[in-house]
Amino acid sequence: MAAPLAAIAATPADAPLIFTDSTPVTAAADGGLRPAVGVHLQQVFRANRTGSAHADGLRDTYLHAPMLAWCHGKFHLEYLSGPRDEHEAPCVTSLTTSTDGLNWSAPRVIFPAFKLPDGTQTLAHQRMGFYVAPDGRLLVLSYYGKAPSPNDGTGIGRAVREIHSDGSLGSIHFIKLNSKPPFPGFTPPYPLYTESRDRGFVAACEALLNNRLMTAQWWEEDSLDESGFYRIKGKALSYVHRPDGSVLGIWKNAQVATTRDEGLTWTPKVFATHLANNASKYWLQHTPDDRYALFFNPTGRLRHPLAVATGTVGTSFGDLLAVHGELPDQRFGGAFKNMGPQYVRGIVEGNGLPPDHHDATWITYSVNKEDIWVARVPSPITGRVTGTISDSFNSVSLGIPPPGWNTYSPVWAPVRVVDGGATQGHVLELRDEDPWDYARAVRVFPETHGLKISFKVRAMQTSGRLEIDLLDAKGQRPVRLAWEESGEIRACHEGQWLLAGNYSPNTWQTVELEIPASPSADRCAVAIDGSTLLSRPAIFTDPASSVERLSFRTGKFRDRGYGGRDLPGADTPSPLAVFQIDDVKILPITDEQ
Repeated sequence: MAAPLAAIAATPADAPLIFTDSTPVTAAADGGLRPAVGVHLQQVFRANRTGSAHADGLRDTYLHAPMLAWCHGKFHLEYLSGPRDEHEAPCVTSLTTSTDGLNWSAPRVIFPAFKLPDGTQTLAHQRMGFYVAPDGRLLVLSYYGKAPSPNDGTGIGRAVREIHSDGSLGSIHFIKLNSKPPFPGFTPPYPLYTESRDRGFVAACEALLNNRLMTAQWWEEDSLDESGFYRIKGKALSYVHRPDGSVLGIWKNAQVATTRDEGLTWTPKVFATHLANNASKYWLQHTPDDRYALFFNPTGRLRHPLAVATGTVGTSFGDLLAVHGELPDQRFGGAFKNMGPQYVRGIVEGNGLPPDHHDATWITYSVNKEDIWVARVPSPITGRVTGTISDSFNSVSLGIPPPGWNTYSPVWAPVRVVDGGATQGHVLELRDEDPWDYARAVRVFPETHGLKISFKVRAMQTSGRLEIDLLDAKGQRPVRLAWEESGEIRACHEGQWLLAGNYSPNTWQTVELEIPASPSADRCAVAIDGSTLLSRPAIFTDPASSVERLSFRTGKFRDRGYGGRDLPGADTPSPLAVFQIDDVKILPITDEQ
């Protein structure tokens, strides 16, 4: 007699997923990790309580659980939208689209709430978002649950509609009602898919129902089903095909299993070996360089940073790097609104390939359960670069972040390459009118002790702030400069901000930094336009044996943000500040140079 699933124990050696990296992760926003080089972080939608940017006028501040697909020549992204708290009605599903991942349409509600017999309204929930059918039709799905918990199996059912190639939406239908209806005799306001007159739509729904990998993502909200429809139980499944033809799946709480028949049967679920176990999600991805990536929050409790580990055959994952290492303050308090970039999802296998799929992976997630973000992660995924750096930006198209740079680009603080005029050509621009966040651009360079750096800066005003840091592998900042709101340039000398120069609006200035090659050197020479007001080189503020990143940031440094309360002025843009960067040159030096 076969042992029941719960009685089958597994040793660590049995686990089909092993995490091999032993790098300690701190409570800082970036976890003290190196960043994955060249990642572009783009805020898709910024929650706003008083001045809605939502096509339907929603002023919700609980935004969470985004899902992503590529079809009909654009990205489609859906997410949950609720008034303030998690599991607060009415909670709906909204949709936004983009052709480039940078500029997104005004979201619109695609699965509205409806009233239930007990007088409450429905709560949207989703562990699956999209399905591209064999004939190319795009289905979008959400789940209609009820209070107090939409994902405990007691809800109404899963809804579906088609997104046509012109962006119009088909009618809402249910694709699967829960097997134990919570309100006997209640007829939901939408029919079953089988009642549609569009036979192509019906065929697409049936193709989805027959896809056991796709529908395995549904179990949580339909967990009381006893029909045998679900072949394995678990929350928030992510899966990927491996070179041997098997499929590796990972669920919440770091549970893993494999299937060799496309989800009809699975090995017993076990815990991944040495992998942090928290209540956030994991995402498995086959990357363009024919490797495998695991995106997740690498701590046992915190939902920051969002990190990635990589491997070759979809079994062992290591080389842990930060993907989203920023943690702004939470602007709007709310029940169960965890802090951090969390609930990561990518494009499920079969749900489309963006034009740059040979070069990068796209993922989506929420930050602080109130803002929706995407990240473009280039391949190969690495934390290091080689060679000298010489960036003029003239070869970069206008309106996009520069390749090779890590950018953090909120809606109100975008980072883009722009036209800097006839003299400079294309330049990197950081704009900022966000009262509680900033724009940031980081250039990773080969790890070194001695180096010479030069770059040009143009402030378009004297009322903004630009901070420039050199960082080591763990995020320590031995060298710090600031273009302050007073029109002064200051350098941090062993913790003291000393005058290093002045600046005027719309004027390019050349900055030169030099750290001696000697391993014992703990100071940096600072020159502005060839001269300095400092009496001697600035002594490191943080001890560091090497540096490897140059950071530009339109705000004061934050180790991490905090939340739980409503912040004043969160909905009102601050006065615009603009800074432009050009001609960045970074040269590691040795004693012989």
